Amino acid sequence: MRLSKTVTVAGLLLASLLGASSAQADAMLGSYVARISHRDHQASDGYALDSAAQMVRQDRANWHKFHRRDSDDQGDGWFRTNDQRADLQRMLERPGAMSSSTKRAIVNGEPLIQVDVYENSVRVSILEN
Repeated sequence: MRLSKTVTVAGLLLASLLGASSAQADAMLGSYVARISHRDHQASDGYALDSAAQMVRQDRANWHKFHRRDSDDQGDGWFRTNDQRADLQRMLERPGAMSSSTKRAIVNGEPLIQVDVYENSVRVSILEN
């Protein structure tokens, strides 16, 4: 019984250490706020976008490349180039980047969002629908 308890405690300690190191591996870089408006629902060449990830990416293209900014939009230092915005879209398409309700709000409306940027991921939340 004593050995079993020792092994259990050691396992829990190891799991918590591994969890802490993986959390540090994806350190938060910062955040920005953006309004996903009707302009962000269309690609630069005019066709309609159909996913929330594409719309958030287009918002950053509108900010950095085309200077089509909504009054609620904030700048960011991470998605200035097309390659960086392609990386953003890939991160947005990963599980956990956006809840299904956040995706629906972006695709079906013009919400105010907050994008939390980490070294290896992003997390989007709705501030105002």
